[in-house]
Amino acid sequence: MATFGDIGVAAAINIISAFVFLIAFAILRLQPVNDRVYFPKWYIKGLRTSRTASGAFVKKFVNLDYRSYIKFLNWVPDALTMPESELIDHAGLDSAVYLRIYLLGLKIFIPIFLLTWAILIPVNWTNNTLERSNETFSQIDKLSISNIPHGSPRFWAHVAMAYVVTIWTCFMLKKEYETIANMRFYFLQSEKPRADQFTVLVKNVPRDVDETLSETVQHFFLVNHHDNYLTHQVVCNANKLAKLVKKKHKKQNWLDYYQIKFSKNPLKRPTMKTGFHGLWGAKVDAIEYHEAEIEKLSNEIAEERKNVMNDPKAIMPAAFVSFKTRWGAAVCAQTQQARNPTLWLTDWAPEPRDVYWKNLAIPYVSLTIRKVLMGVAFFFLTFFFMIPITFVQSLANIEGIEKAVPFLKPIIDVKPIKSFIQGFLPGIMLKIFLMLLPRLLMLMSKFEGYFSISRLERRSASRYYLFKIVNVFLGSIIAGAAFEQLNTFLHQSANRIPETIGIAIPMKATFFITYIMVDGWSGTAGEILRLKALIIYHLKNLFLVKTERDREKAMNPGSIGFNTGEPQIQFYFLIGLVYAVVTPLLIPFILVFFCLAFVIYRHQIINVYNPKYESRAAFWPDVHGRVITALIISQILLMGLLSTKHAVASTPVLLALPILTIGFHIYCKGRFEPAFTRYPLQEAMNKDTLDQVREPNLKGNLKGYLEKAYLHPVFKDEDYEDHYDDGSLVMPTKRQARRNTPGTSRTSGGLGPLLPEIILEEHKP
Repeated sequence: MATFGDIGVAAAINIISAFVFLIAFAILRLQPVNDRVYFPKWYIKGLRTSRTASGAFVKKFVNLDYRSYIKFLNWVPDALTMPESELIDHAGLDSAVYLRIYLLGLKIFIPIFLLTWAILIPVNWTNNTLERSNETFSQIDKLSISNIPHGSPRFWAHVAMAYVVTIWTCFMLKKEYETIANMRFYFLQSEKPRADQFTVLVKNVPRDVDETLSETVQHFFLVNHHDNYLTHQVVCNANKLAKLVKKKHKKQNWLDYYQIKFSKNPLKRPTMKTGFHGLWGAKVDAIEYHEAEIEKLSNEIAEERKNVMNDPKAIMPAAFVSFKTRWGAAVCAQTQQARNPTLWLTDWAPEPRDVYWKNLAIPYVSLTIRKVLMGVAFFFLTFFFMIPITFVQSLANIEGIEKAVPFLKPIIDVKPIKSFIQGFLPGIMLKIFLMLLPRLLMLMSKFEGYFSISRLERRSASRYYLFKIVNVFLGSIIAGAAFEQLNTFLHQSANRIPETIGIAIPMKATFFITYIMVDGWSGTAGEILRLKALIIYHLKNLFLVKTERDREKAMNPGSIGFNTGEPQIQFYFLIGLVYAVVTPLLIPFILVFFCLAFVIYRHQIINVYNPKYESRAAFWPDVHGRVITALIISQILLMGLLSTKHAVASTPVLLALPILTIGFHIYCKGRFEPAFTRYPLQEAMNKDTLDQVREPNLKGNLKGYLEKAYLHPVFKDEDYEDHYDDGSLVMPTKRQARRNTPGTSRTSGGLGPLLPEIILEEHKP
């Protein structure tokens, strides 16, 4: 079992690692050559210019101002001083609410930490149950519930604390749910007119042999929504066309590069080889070759466009239908359109940049089959991943392995090796095993056919969280119990195995402590360094960047990564709630994670991440549901643990907790969730009325804008990868660029410094 010394070694390694990452970041961010890596968001907004464009040669790459190094840690207060209202204006509601998940963790666990350490730690420590038993244990386990003797009245302290943890967690969840629902309503009321506010996605449109699909859609909505229908855009299968446009874009980029090269040296025409990546093949004039390739691709694109527009098979039974008012769109999106409930299915359209265009070409009838196939695949993936999890647990529990393989004992008993293996290696091994999983889960979600990036990420996040519960949490406990008490498992009767597993639950706290330090401390600190992005940017800048457009793409600001980040946070909620009563020693490690992650991700959201979409915090019901799930799991595990400890009188008292928690969840689901899934007609009408007063010319401009808002990007702009459209009717203009990152300056348009308490009160759900 890991000891205090092993945990100390792991803590030292991870604290030093995190400190090195933070110091390295604080220095690297000051260098002009790294400016686009650490402040890409300001470049995208047009509020920052390249610091390598002028000045002495050395100053283009290295910051020679010694005064800036004295204040190299100023990024911490800078990240914390931007008000939340301005942060919403700067980065969007999704980013601001995502940060509130970390704050929710602090609000929940700080009082729990104070109470459990003041009450449960003394109750657990002042016993000698483990010392008198034959079980393998460490000094850390003496601080847990495992050190309470069977049938002891001291278990009532743990039962009472379980009620306190549940009541406090539910109270904070309700308060946060209400606050974010209010923020969402006010954000909707304060937003500029956007295409998705007026548009509905209609699926499974019935085909008519006498009409085109476009005519069918138009006739249906002119008849059934004659006062509100404005325009529509049918969905077409343009995946092949998109590939051709992307290929042409790359060729055009190479042509720009060779033309720039030729302009610098007109006496020498650039040449290239036509083989794989220019490594072999016939030597040709590079400019003429790419001009010919672009002309060829242009002809193919024109031909494919005609095929898409004229071939009925390329038109999918779906359409984006736009309305004159938000009220009309809300009525359509939230009601049944036909007698047959499987036809004319309507849902709110995602904003244009949130649309995952490839999946719109998937036939509706195949979606159910795809979801069933991916459900089966996910089951087997979860099942077979137990193999590496078991291997990791074998590293975490050396005593059990020593009993089974005695010849390794001389090597393992070397103190530094033993401390490293038990205190650091299991966490880093588990981190490595989990690195490829999010990408695989995202591919599975794409195969299922979700039509927006936000829904893809939310679906992937749900599966990632479920996977972590089954494999990382439950798998670690079960596999760890087998290795820790290997001798007991082999020689005891079968009916005593559940009791041994119950004892092992608190004993797995040491493994989760090491996991939190590796993943939550070092991993989070490594996020701000952006080492991978830094290396890739400079490699691209050195070898691949040919034009200014290439340089902008090489920045790769990335985004929050909801599909990986949110399940990680929720996993810490799960660990914290499970071990709050069982092993309170673990709580401070989680608090360090929440504090560190809040500061770092706030900095990244302000300076780095560029959101792919704005869902207006539509993910919050998922966050709430996963915290509730963690709370119920903690209650069930505590009941199981107390049953193995012969706490007959106290265990039945806990039965009420899951029932009360589920009832609370049902209440919140009915009270607050509609604010995230529907748009109240009263709110829609209020917003329409305000627009008529503030923007009287809106209706005249609306049709012209909405006619092309949901046109496939390849029909709007061949360079569609670089086409940015946040869905607003009035596009924000870029301010005059400036060198330094603004501290707490007001950013452009939108919600800005608003969010007064009076307005929030008026828009309570």
